[in-house]
Amino acid sequence: MLFPTSLVGSYPQPDWLIDREKLSKQVPRVRVDDLWLVAPDKLEAAQDDATILAIRDQERAGLDIISDGEQRRESYSNRFATALDGIDIEKPGIVINRNGRPIPVPRIVGSIRRRQPVELRDLKVLRANTDRKIKATVPGPFTMGRQAQDDYYGDEEAVAMAYADAVNAEIKDLFAAGADVVQIDEPWMQQHPDKARRYGVKALDRALAGVRGTIAVHLCFGYAAVVRDKPSGYSFLPELEQCKAQQISIEAAQPKLDLKILALLPSKTIVLGVIDLADMTAETPQLVADRIRAALHYVKADRLVVAPDCGMKYLPRAVAFAKMKAMADGAALMRRELGGA
Repeated sequence: MLFPTSLVGSYPQPDWLIDREKLSKQVPRVRVDDLWLVAPDKLEAAQDDATILAIRDQERAGLDIISDGEQRRESYSNRFATALDGIDIEKPGIVINRNGRPIPVPRIVGSIRRRQPVELRDLKVLRANTDRKIKATVPGPFTMGRQAQDDYYGDEEAVAMAYADAVNAEIKDLFAAGADVVQIDEPWMQQHPDKARRYGVKALDRALAGVRGTIAVHLCFGYAAVVRDKPSGYSFLPELEQCKAQQISIEAAQPKLDLKILALLPSKTIVLGVIDLADMTAETPQLVADRIRAALHYVKADRLVVAPDCGMKYLPRAVAFAKMKAMADGAALMRRELGGA
């Protein structure tokens, strides 16, 4: 099928599950348990319910590849990053974030190891509640390394490689449990392009060693809820042509990305962000189709997956659903235009 549709990963969490007002002011790197509005002994069941709601919204909107909406996460990265051995989560470290502010982060005090699967149950709940293709997301080794204070290795490349081994084990478990796509989130490659060129792809490929299944790598400029003025070009993207992943996921709508850069990824499927999450007005299907059509100057139709820009969790749910529905309808318009199934 041409132009399959998918979320990047997240979808709005219900108001009864998480304090969305507090959440809107942060992207946590360490655990922030007081964000949750449900008692700890009932939290897992409540997150299951929220996951099923997110699945049903995606199905009603007509999406082809379904995620769990990251309903169990305070952020895309902290659930996995704080579940590993070698991390002191009681005494966090500090790094400078993408906006130049110091933030608390996991502090590395020993060898980083995955003691057990982190997202496996999440994936199983997703698989049990839809018959469509499914996607899981995990934070990438380069990004987790940049979002941590290293008090153990003394070598940032070694940190990334240790994270890569943990990610590798997680990905293999996710595919074994039925994932159709696993996405690795590596937004900080855009923020630190020189370091990403030095060891980012190396760490990414180590995370994919021996992996069999469709892998997407996601890069972005930061959530629309946090970053309003975005550049129109990536500082690190063509370099991913050399990585083992089959798909590259990017945001393009809000930053009005110069799509010429897509021609530099000739072997990759592009997961194209066509929904602007800084705009609270839902796109029309025709506008979505126009954004897809613009990419076809540089990418063949059979190498495009249609998605929103990232950070949908920060939108009001009604707005998110309307945008998601317009995205699915716009992709359907383009299928009919090109005669695709």
